[in-house]
Amino acid sequence: MEHEADVVLVGVGTGGEDLALRLLAAGLDVVGVEPNLIGGECAYWACLPSKLMIRAANLLQEARRVNKVAGTAEVTPDWGLLATRLRQEVTGGWDDSTAVARFEGRGGTLVRGYGRLAGPRTVTVDGDSYTARRGVVFATGSQPAIPPIPGLADVGYWTTHDVIQAETLPASVIVLGGGTVGCELGQVLARFGAQVTIVEQRDRLLPAEEPEASDVVAAALSGEGIAVHAGSPVENVSSADGQIAATTGDGTVLRAERLLVATGRVVDAGALGLDTVGVDASFGHVPIDARCRVAEGVWALGDVTGTAMFTHVALHQAGIVADDILGLEPAPADDRPPPRATFTDPEVGAVGLTEEEARAQGITVDVVVKQVPATFRGWLHGPGNAGVFKLVVDRNAGVLVGATAVGPEAGETLSMLALAVHARLPLGSLRSMIYAFPTFHGGVGESIGAYARGLVTVLDPDFDPLVP
Repeated sequence: MEHEADVVLVGVGTGGEDLALRLLAAGLDVVGVEPNLIGGECAYWACLPSKLMIRAANLLQEARRVNKVAGTAEVTPDWGLLATRLRQEVTGGWDDSTAVARFEGRGGTLVRGYGRLAGPRTVTVDGDSYTARRGVVFATGSQPAIPPIPGLADVGYWTTHDVIQAETLPASVIVLGGGTVGCELGQVLARFGAQVTIVEQRDRLLPAEEPEASDVVAAALSGEGIAVHAGSPVENVSSADGQIAATTGDGTVLRAERLLVATGRVVDAGALGLDTVGVDASFGHVPIDARCRVAEGVWALGDVTGTAMFTHVALHQAGIVADDILGLEPAPADDRPPPRATFTDPEVGAVGLTEEEARAQGITVDVVVKQVPATFRGWLHGPGNAGVFKLVVDRNAGVLVGATAVGPEAGETLSMLALAVHARLPLGSLRSMIYAFPTFHGGVGESIGAYARGLVTVLDPDFDPLVP
């Protein structure tokens, strides 16, 4: 059977849904092709439910910190309560009927299945053909990357889907992968009472971030009883007597009730049929230009583009695609690394280039690193104040090319750093600003002031304003 629409959208996850609603509001006829839940990973198994879990785990830890600063508190973690909240308050029981009603109620046509390009402006789904008058958009997202470790497929490993949907807490968990997801969920599980071991094959946790950020987070996790094994990958996995055993390259054998695979995500761009319009996507993602165009009448957005696997990037690209389809002038593309946040405790917020990346690009770099406890707000905060600000300065241009904030509310502090980096604000302007006192973002002002005074090394972590 053949059908027509203004736009055929293949993939109605977070970015795809946002694009569809924009186009529908503009009066276009949109067909959305989606085999899974409308709203995608972010809504049901990633960003939203994981942040509810993190909020709950942080409350437990804050209550424990009361004993150090304000009195006596006892907390009893209840994973069942958390599981109920996840099911009822955030995911709707992993039922997308509300999202479907919103999409169809605004005029969209939903087709359940996998879409594949069959030529210019034509998508096939289970034998049916859909022709797009204006064009086809791919927003098919990504899937968990499962490493080819011998024995892994036989032990019933978990992915993030299994953690989010778990009704009971396992007694112990090995987390395979020490990136953002592994560290976030590993800390949640530990704070609710599981014995957690995080294994990262590279030499440190959060290897994409600054080493100083890795050090702070690793120390915080270790301080909560989480075992961290970095620098030696898991080489084989087996199970016996209700336990999973993971053997690392250095001969260490780790055992736990569950094994969570958190080793990143991959894209299956080769299955989209882009070869029918002369586009080679066999290398792992869909190539796009500054307007997210793939070919004449074809666009792509989100994880499938390989740009950066963040919801905020997908939403930004959705805006670009919507404007382009509607004949408007899209927001200018920015090829610099987008802001990113890791919601561990302490949080990590980063934007732009790391020191290593900046030096690799030949930028003459100055760096200032200031400990959060050595700021006024950090000192006042007390327990739980571990953190650091790291600013990467282009000495010749007099601007920040990268910045990292680690500590309480670092994800919120990131907003001003992102503005400074992306707008290339002169350091003189940043130095002349008046920062509200005492705030965590005020630590950024303190760091810039220190740089202006010629201090480009780690500042005194034993800060105490009451000591002359």
